Amino acid sequence: MPFSRVLGQETAVNVLQRALRSGKTAHAYLFEGIEGCGKMTTALAFIEAAFCRRDDGCGSCPSCRKMAGLQHPDLHRLAPEGAFIKIDQVRELQRELSLRPVEAPMKACIIDDADRLNPAAANALLKTLEEPPGNALLILLTTNPAGILPTVRSRCQLLRFSPLPERVIEEYLTDAGREPAAARLAASLAGGSLSRALEMEEGSAGTARQGLIERLRTLTLEEITPLFAAAEELAADRERAVEALGTLTSLLRDVLLIQGGSNEVVNRDLVDLLEEEACRMSPERTLTRLGHVMEARQALQRNANPRLTMDVLLMRLADRTTP
Repeated sequence: MPFSRVLGQETAVNVLQRALRSGKTAHAYLFEGIEGCGKMTTALAFIEAAFCRRDDGCGSCPSCRKMAGLQHPDLHRLAPEGAFIKIDQVRELQRELSLRPVEAPMKACIIDDADRLNPAAANALLKTLEEPPGNALLILLTTNPAGILPTVRSRCQLLRFSPLPERVIEEYLTDAGREPAAARLAASLAGGSLSRALEMEEGSAGTARQGLIERLRTLTLEEITPLFAAAEELAADRERAVEALGTLTSLLRDVLLIQGGSNEVVNRDLVDLLEEEACRMSPERTLTRLGHVMEARQALQRNANPRLTMDVLLMRLADRTTP
């Protein structure tokens, strides 16, 4: 997986390639950015180049071919088992890293969702970050930098990954065979995430968002049972809840834009519904609701209790007495 596979992250790629050329790579990196912006692709390309002893993988040597299939014996990957990455997983990683590389000049590990290291695991990892065995390379990935312990963060070289530009996502989808109009809509809704754009099926992109608008309309404190049922449904999966609140943020932002006389809405295919919602409430009320949604989304990203967070949010959204 050469660096040419990385889309829209030229700054990060340039930093890593300069380090490879100078022979001054850090032993630990922290890649921050939204889901689907290229962190994992960049991490794999970086490791491939390091294993290939070049500033980019050649793509043809045995090492590069094994990296392409994620079958290299010196590549290790760590991800949450359940809600968290546990201390036993970190201890097993430490054992692996203490062994000599099988083929590559070093061992390398990618720790995905590093913000979900539980406290014991994060503290255990500190020793490896401070004194990595041999010249092991560790790359931590996160969408939630606030969830990383400051002591862990301070021992890594930070690289921030920006959301991908719409044009980059649109071009990728078009080249992959998506109809131009569908590619344009998916790119505008993806919020800079290629993976999110790829998940949007043609013809069904509006279904979930339309459902959120309709649910927003029907919320009322006079019928509390359906409200709590909706909160329970949304809270069942933390990641899906975060995604739903991101979508709701986009919808309310568009309502606010329409109320301000702007046509620069993202959810263009739902403009009729958005205009109806814009007429139904005041700009002040829209702004208040938008603030509540953003606050709840940030709370979930900080590992707040999903059910309690969604209960409080939906009650706030249903309250028609506040401006």
